Amino acid sequence: MTWQKQHLPNDHSPVKSGSVGVLLVNLGTPDGPDPASVKRYLKQFLSDRRVIELPAIAWQPILRGLILNTRPQKSAQAYSKIWTDRGSPLADITASQAEAIAEDLGEDIVVDYAMRYGKPSIEERLVALTQKGCDRILVAPLYPQYCAATTATVFDEVARVLGDMRWQPALRFLPPYHDDPNYLDALAEDLTRQVAALDFKPEVMLHSFHGMPQRTLERGDPYHCHCHKSARLLRERLADRPEFDGVRFETTFQSRFGPAKWLEPATDDTLIAEGEKGTKRLVVAAPGFSADCVETLEELALEGRDEFVEAGGEDYAVLSCLNVSQSGVAMLEAMIRRELSGWI
Repeated sequence: MTWQKQHLPNDHSPVKSGSVGVLLVNLGTPDGPDPASVKRYLKQFLSDRRVIELPAIAWQPILRGLILNTRPQKSAQAYSKIWTDRGSPLADITASQAEAIAEDLGEDIVVDYAMRYGKPSIEERLVALTQKGCDRILVAPLYPQYCAATTATVFDEVARVLGDMRWQPALRFLPPYHDDPNYLDALAEDLTRQVAALDFKPEVMLHSFHGMPQRTLERGDPYHCHCHKSARLLRERLADRPEFDGVRFETTFQSRFGPAKWLEPATDDTLIAEGEKGTKRLVVAAPGFSADCVETLEELALEGRDEFVEAGGEDYAVLSCLNVSQSGVAMLEAMIRRELSGWI
């Protein structure tokens, strides 16, 4: 301390340090449910080389000339159906998750959240955490199943931001948790609670994961395997519960985009096929999503219902993601405390 006092310049600014931070990261959302906001969001999202694995010289003319002039209008309509007074459900829920975890972890840990695409950005929140004195930060991508197009993009962006920092914090990353007992037990408890509250007994439960192009599997991405392992371990936890007695489980993939071949079976095709072959009561869970978003609230809950009912189905429900449920928050807290071991 004496050496520091003797050698600090007279105009040296005070610097905060010594705190631990946690940054929850989810995929992202447009600023509003209008075509202009959606266009800005899609431009950033679909320009990521991890998301679209095509040479920029081939992809960018398609993106700028066709997709950004047609898709924003359709996507804005989907977002407008689920937008609330608090804005984007995904951003709102992720913010609430951060607040709940901060309350549980106590004042010694600074908890914040960011979106990989859109606002608040990873750069903005990392800078804010360091300004609050966090020189040790746990980055927690909220993707249970690893995929280069999701988890790896968080690593990429954090590395880019740190490249411009003179004083870099020490970093840790929450690993994928597709087979973590905390995650699987939380899902099992929450899905059981929701199914018990339904006014019908389902015949079929779909575990619908976000789709990826087939080439991600062929290039060695573990996402497909992670999804199937999560689904299998979750089925094992649900199979012996009275609420799921006689229920048939299926694993599907949703949100296809573009002409390329995607992981199958597709959720929309499966909903239609189930209705056509006589299934009358069906529920959908989305265990790969940590928070409800346009893919669950609009694609599954609204479009999916129409597809199933028009094909002959009757009772249909999409179960909520873990969101800020008691089991969901407890799961995140347990995993975060484990990864902060030695720092707290």
